[in-house]
Amino acid sequence: MSAVLPTIARPAIAKRSEAVLHLPLVLGRAIARYFAHRAAIADLRELDEPALRDIGIVRSQIEAAVHGLVPRTGRGRMR
Repeated sequence: MSAVLPTIARPAIAKRSEAVLHLPLVLGRAIARYFAHRAAIADLRELDEPALRDIGIVRSQIEAAVHGLVPRTGRGRMR
């Protein structure tokens, strides 16, 4: 039974250490995505109403559109 226990425990330890090594990459991507979204929101807020209408959103939908929460099918139908 003692030979089986280390075999079972090793993959769990390896997975944990891989997750710890993967964490900085995941955090770096999340931070980069956050700043990209903030920049896109700032750029869209500078546009006037007709320009926003041309791309199919209204001012109140800017943040949702940047985060992908505005359905694409409804974007071209607004007036």
